[in-house]
Amino acid sequence: MQTSVTDEKQLEQETVRRVTWRLLPFLMVCYLFAFIDRGNIGMAALQMNQDIGLSPRMFGFAGSLFFIAYFIFEVPSNLALQRFGARRWLARIMITWGLISASTALVQGPNSLYFVRFILGAAEAGFFPGVVLYLTYWVPSAYRARIVALFMVAIPAASFIASPVSALLLQMDGVGGMRGWHWLFVIEGLPTVLLGVVCLFYLTDKPEDAAWLNPQQREWLTRTMNREAAARSAKAHVPLWKLFSSPHVWGMALVCSCASAAGTVLNVWQPQLLKSFGLSVIQTGLVNSIPYAIASVLMVWWGRHSDRTGERRWHTAIPLLLIGAGMGLASAVHTLAPVVMLLSLVLIGAYSFKGPFWAMATGWLATGSAAAGLAGINAVSNLIGGGLMVNVYGWVKDATGSYSMALLPMVLMSLASVSILLHLSRKSRTPSGAVKEAVR
Repeated sequence: MQTSVTDEKQLEQETVRRVTWRLLPFLMVCYLFAFIDRGNIGMAALQMNQDIGLSPRMFGFAGSLFFIAYFIFEVPSNLALQRFGARRWLARIMITWGLISASTALVQGPNSLYFVRFILGAAEAGFFPGVVLYLTYWVPSAYRARIVALFMVAIPAASFIASPVSALLLQMDGVGGMRGWHWLFVIEGLPTVLLGVVCLFYLTDKPEDAAWLNPQQREWLTRTMNREAAARSAKAHVPLWKLFSSPHVWGMALVCSCASAAGTVLNVWQPQLLKSFGLSVIQTGLVNSIPYAIASVLMVWWGRHSDRTGERRWHTAIPLLLIGAGMGLASAVHTLAPVVMLLSLVLIGAYSFKGPFWAMATGWLATGSAAAGLAGINAVSNLIGGGLMVNVYGWVKDATGSYSMALLPMVLMSLASVSILLHLSRKSRTPSGAVKEAVR
């Protein structure tokens, strides 16, 4: 009997390890380019804003249009992924967003930039929640926070890698008669198209089709994931209209908005904030990468700790408190080194939040509601965090002339998010709490 239990545990570990090494590195590279392509506007702004006549308010509006389109198209995109399969749909997303991102080099003024940023958001909509949903087909729930955290390390890694690379690309100014920011968009957009093509041949839709697992691993994983899906299906299926009338789902979206806003605002505005201390473009790129390097390491450790302890509530709340503390203190200091330290604290919170939160969210939603629920939570959080708060930052910067003072609204958002999270998690002591709330 002991031998049987040991053999089963060994099979589990070998299978999860095999799945992780097969899927995660590729998905991380794909997500890394997603964030490079959506966030490289922050570094491009160091040249582009003057070339096409953008004020801080106009730049904030251009940045927000991505998230408005993302909000509109995210739920339909995730439902299409369920309908057509992850392999085809993720490839479609990547090929279209890569082409559109590269075409940003063609913009001539504010209106053409507004248009391109909107259709870029429409093209990329559904990628992140689609991958999270895809991982629920492959990764048992006990491993999900660390796997999601590992996947999402691509977010800070994108800025860590792209900041100095983008700064170097800006130095290509004049090559071939093009500005440096033109080269930045073209060179960083086209690799995504190639990754989209690879997606068609590399990904597998379901465990039962995985020829790269041996028969025992395939049978164990199929059985395990079917059992977990059945357990989630035991919760009442919630119609879409009822799901999105649930205070619980909207509460989760508002909680996620804080981390989304912190990451997005800094991704778009941090290069200009740092350059305001008198740095050159190359220095800005290098310094801008430091907070993301620190956050990349700590978010993985935090996700593992959440899985090891089985605790989600405080592993989600503490990062939100770090965001508020970092933003509040950063608005009050006026020298470079302390600002970089505090921005690092904000990004540690923004990215460490993600693994425990999404593991908690996938456990709260019934199987039939997961695709729409995950996409809805992510879409609303991106609309508020990106669509609204990127604009708010630009408005405050225009009104005060201070990049640091524009961080203050995030402090209030952090405190509100912690309060909502603690209230929701108290009402959801059992995994089915969210669905019960929705049904009522």
